[in-house]
Amino acid sequence: MSYRIAIASGKGGTGKTTVSVNLQNAIANQLTSAVLLADCDVEEPNDRIFFPDAKVASQTKVHQMVPEIDTDKCTFCRKCVEYCEFNAIVVLPPAGFAEVNASLCHSCGACSVACQDGAINEKPVPVGEITRMDTGVGGGLAEGNLKVGSAMQTLMIKELKKSITEDYDVVLYDAPPGTSCPVVETVADVDYVVLVTEPTPFGLNDLMLMVELLIDLDKPFGVVINKAGLGNRDIYEFLNEQNIDILAEIPFNKAYAGKYASGDLLTDIDPETTESYLNIVKSIEERYLQYEGSNYFKW
Repeated sequence: MSYRIAIASGKGGTGKTTVSVNLQNAIANQLTSAVLLADCDVEEPNDRIFFPDAKVASQTKVHQMVPEIDTDKCTFCRKCVEYCEFNAIVVLPPAGFAEVNASLCHSCGACSVACQDGAINEKPVPVGEITRMDTGVGGGLAEGNLKVGSAMQTLMIKELKKSITEDYDVVLYDAPPGTSCPVVETVADVDYVVLVTEPTPFGLNDLMLMVELLIDLDKPFGVVINKAGLGNRDIYEFLNEQNIDILAEIPFNKAYAGKYASGDLLTDIDPETTESYLNIVKSIEERYLQYEGSNYFKW
């Protein structure tokens, strides 16, 4: 059974994707090659940017089942409208009009239960696709890509996670930024969460929101401080007060930032940054051994 780790952050721009890509590379080099990276930021997946030689292994369309109302059978009783929690159905009896707004529908099935006239059927509507890629690093990359304009982020993330049927040793979920429903779906069934933050007032504010969420979800987590050396010490005081583990500090480095900007994230990383990722891997190994109760990983 795979050990599942989410890499998350309360805000965008902290370096979550940077850590995700480098962490997969570090785990593949130090622990096990059976490590898969899954890009769950389905509205803007960009992990693949850092694998210019990646080869697409498969692509699968994802569909949402959306109700369709047959106005020949519909009695315009409006029970479906009353049952719909998302205001996705419009029924105008005087005009003989009944329609479902696919962009608002969440495919919950309530309208089908409400309809006693057999007037509602479901049809598949494409919402995006899942791509599997051989990147040359570990088990490669799985990417969810939501169709522009669709609001079905959570559905795409669910389908992306369901598509990972192979038994990898480690699966890394690169979560969307923030603390909303897509993030909750990403971390809901993971074994551990790596929170990436930065030592700035904004970084601290959004880290506090993320910590509160993970405590509510009862998920174990630790923190990686990216861009260490910038900002102030407030974030360290918070982590110390809350007794939260600091897994590693990744120093701010212009050369490293330049590699990120040019898409060369995995090449010629400086020794100090490399050591930071080794510290994260060591922490993950310790937690895996506690979780698994075995000596699967050999350091």
